[in-house]
Amino acid sequence: MATEATSDTFDDASVTSQNSKLVIAASSLGTIFEWYDFYLYGLLATILTAQFFSGVNETTGFILALAAFAAGFFVRPFGALVFGRIGDLVGRKNTFLVTMGIMGFSTFAVGLLPSYATAGVLAPVLLVALRLLQGLALGGQYGGAAIYVAEHAPEGKRGFYTSWIQTTATLGLFATLLVVIGTRSAIGEEAFAAWGWRIPFLLSILLLGVSLWIRLQLNESPVYQRMKAEGATSKAPLTEAFGRWKNLRIVLIALLGAVAGQAVVWYTGQFYALFFLEKTLKLDGMTTNVMIAAALAIGTPFFVFFGWLSDRIGRKPIILTGCLLAALTYFPLFHALTAAANPALAQAQARAPVVVSAAPESCSWQFDPIGKTKFNKSGCDITKSALAKAGIPYSSEAAAFGDRATVTIGNQHFDIGPGDDFAKTLKDVAARAGYPAKADPAQTNYPLTILLLAVLVFYVTMVYGPIAALLVELFPARIRYTSMSLPYHIGNGWFGGFLPTIAFAIVAATGNIYSGLWYPVIIAVITLVVGLFFLPETRGKSVEG
Repeated sequence: MATEATSDTFDDASVTSQNSKLVIAASSLGTIFEWYDFYLYGLLATILTAQFFSGVNETTGFILALAAFAAGFFVRPFGALVFGRIGDLVGRKNTFLVTMGIMGFSTFAVGLLPSYATAGVLAPVLLVALRLLQGLALGGQYGGAAIYVAEHAPEGKRGFYTSWIQTTATLGLFATLLVVIGTRSAIGEEAFAAWGWRIPFLLSILLLGVSLWIRLQLNESPVYQRMKAEGATSKAPLTEAFGRWKNLRIVLIALLGAVAGQAVVWYTGQFYALFFLEKTLKLDGMTTNVMIAAALAIGTPFFVFFGWLSDRIGRKPIILTGCLLAALTYFPLFHALTAAANPALAQAQARAPVVVSAAPESCSWQFDPIGKTKFNKSGCDITKSALAKAGIPYSSEAAAFGDRATVTIGNQHFDIGPGDDFAKTLKDVAARAGYPAKADPAQTNYPLTILLLAVLVFYVTMVYGPIAALLVELFPARIRYTSMSLPYHIGNGWFGGFLPTIAFAIVAATGNIYSGLWYPVIIAVITLVVGLFFLPETRGKSVEG
């Protein structure tokens, strides 16, 4: 009886002290600010390449910058283990207050870092260290916010309630875009590239203060309060979550049958699309940011729609349909994106394709993780390095061993050997063949480009809108924070976070600007198959147990 009374008291206190709108608003706003912090780096990857990785060639520098971006994702599962355990032991609220403080400090500190020109190799080392801190913090943040809202949600509305948390990643990116666009407009591109990029990072200290104040207004989750009062919390959440096959099996199914596919669709639709526009299609940074922001504004309400819909038809069919659509349409969508955003490049590819013919054994993979290799030992390397640096797509064909490398651009042929400087002639030849050095703003079809980007965001909303409700409902309350955080952050941290790096490395190795899409397509298909046969539907399942 005493337990029942205590439990009822906690439940009543929760209901009277804070209503559902406060829970959603406070959790969501705080999470938006954390995503703002985390995504600043990704949004400014091209500028940060010049600031922190200027000691290597341009292509390798950009991939290394993306690798530093991915470093934050690499440690997210470790943050999930550390903070997930703490969240199940001491509560949801205090855990995500700690993660928020770590995130805010790390982001602010990036704005104070010296550049490579000032500090040499120490600069990228410090940058990566701060990215690792951000990743650890984010690894503990998402699970706490999603669980907190889900454990407040009434039955039958859990998908709708948690979908507001799902909007925060995109709204955080949207907020980042607005701040970056505003700063660029205020001080100009030249000043922004030189020093103004620091301003958005430094502003994060203000957002940290607001976020902490908002989160401090919240009480602990009623489900956790009840468990604590009844002495039902886990004493060893890591062992219970991953040391017992019954729960570990669900963790693996959640990862491969839901989160991995959701992650690659998310990062393709938002970050890879952004990098593709700016780095591959050579649109200027401001234009890219504005168009991505417009697409996000169009697509974001669908997070809530699909969360609401999942309360009616289930979480599983919506997520798997999003993976299916992405796998079927990514290649035609990105081809259409090229034709809309940089039609001159699309026309040049069709009219004067570039083909490199060389003996396979004479060709290096056009990426050096250390960043010090000079690709000039063979005609194949000279050619591919020059093409990659110029951003000109090409295909490869095998030639007999010992033959000189040959490059064909339309109807023009060149034999390239060691010691030749193909880069000197490439610019003029490529220009005559119609390959643009940059996208021509007058030729870009802005409405169509934004529409195509919005379609990519629409897929994101399908897979991401219902995922929080699904993950919360899959696992028992006593080990929920630990259990759901790990598959979520392995999926989004590793499968998703490494997507830009892997995709651009594939592009660098093959010369085909679309070849990087094979990575998200394959992962989405794996999730579709595993999810179809093994993932349970969770709609209607109680979160009390």
